[in-house]
Amino acid sequence: MTDRSGAPAAISCKGVWQVFGGNPEQYLTEALERSGGVPADAADILREKGLIPAVQDASFEVAEGELFVIMGLSGSGKSTLIRCISRLLQGTAGEILIEGENILTATKKRMTELRRRKLGMVFQHFGLFPHMTVAENVGFPLKMQGQGRNDRRSRALEVIKLVGLDGREDAYPRELSGGQRQRVGIARSLAVNPDIWFLDEPFSALDPLIRRQLQDGFLSIQSNLKKSIVFITHDIAEALKLADRIAIMKDGAIVQIGTPTEIVLHPVNDYVAEFSKDVAKGRHARVRSVMLTGDEVPDKMPDDPGLRTDMTLEAALASCMSLYEPVPVRDRQGNLVGAVQPADLASALQVETD
Repeated sequence: MTDRSGAPAAISCKGVWQVFGGNPEQYLTEALERSGGVPADAADILREKGLIPAVQDASFEVAEGELFVIMGLSGSGKSTLIRCISRLLQGTAGEILIEGENILTATKKRMTELRRRKLGMVFQHFGLFPHMTVAENVGFPLKMQGQGRNDRRSRALEVIKLVGLDGREDAYPRELSGGQRQRVGIARSLAVNPDIWFLDEPFSALDPLIRRQLQDGFLSIQSNLKKSIVFITHDIAEALKLADRIAIMKDGAIVQIGTPTEIVLHPVNDYVAEFSKDVAKGRHARVRSVMLTGDEVPDKMPDDPGLRTDMTLEAALASCMSLYEPVPVRDRQGNLVGAVQPADLASALQVETD
């Protein structure tokens, strides 16, 4: 599989299954034959046999430089799937290509090499070494590569600054806050400059304020580095904020893949709709999703408010309202007490929902 440029996708998964239980390959083959190749029916057959189809026939691509979010409720299979993609788990069936290379057939030696030089991983429990300083923790993967002390230190300081921890390089993990320790985990995964980055709920254990700060920092890092990323979360707000595209999972199966706008405005079923029911759709939907095109565009239109296709609906509404004159505001008795610019109402609404 290739991306739009014709180059191999950073990650390509086709028909990936992860089945837990005895003889999973044999039982999966039999279940697929009995079901006529229908994944949901095959999964039911496996459950009847006492096996657990944790991932069912997952197929998708991650383009180079794309931030691809996989989300779902607890037990949906999202963390199992990312472990299959990184081959921390050996998939039961299917094909997983990393830049065109099938990792399901790669040797252990080759996988070790890929993890040291091409793949970066960050998990919720980031497992820093308590007896090492921040710089030593960050430089540890480089030590495993055989790099010298000075080179390790230089690279560690570079990524420590990137994640906003410069000045803390000689501190120990016990001297850091939870958010700072998570940043050390992110810096450590970046030390080897991986092409592909796997993150499994890296911010979920943090309080909301620190979580938002790390999300903003993460987006800043990604805007500079343009890594190919698979990011796991159960939080729809986090997914919508970070993702280029989102895959939503239920009971081991991917039920929808789409952009944040598509997920919010065009859910394929009630399960997906439930995730976004409380989402302020004007924050995530873009003008292109509701605009008229072609023959639908009228010949005569009012003054141009400066709308662009990638503007959010809230921003577009505020821009349109800027063309209006102030309107009167009255008290409960109907007495004129002031005036308000419609654009100010829209702008205030934007601020409240940010």
